[in-house]
Amino acid sequence: MSDALIVFSTCANRNEAQKIARTIVEERLAACVQLLGPIESVYWWQGSVEKSEEVLLLFKTTQAQYPTLEKRVAELHSYDTPEIVAVPFASASQKYLAWLQATLQTAPWQ
Repeated sequence: MSDALIVFSTCANRNEAQKIARTIVEERLAACVQLLGPIESVYWWQGSVEKSEEVLLLFKTTQAQYPTLEKRVAELHSYDTPEIVAVPFASASQKYLAWLQATLQTAPWQ
């Protein structure tokens, strides 16, 4: 069983998404972040149904990195209550999992 996770978050725009993605990868909190969108989100907020265009981020990380990743995304994010949701990999190729683990364990300055 792998401890690999995909973490979902949405951002208000591509610039914010790019900034968060780059910071998280540079800090080795995720091996990869994909930016998708724009997407349309419909949700409850402060008593009413809202609709907005957002950019979806998909972080590839591990259970060990998740607490720090969650904290950093919240710090970097413009939303009061950002979506930060993690789901475990149901399965993945061993080669990809090895790359993910190696990437997160090896800091560029080592």
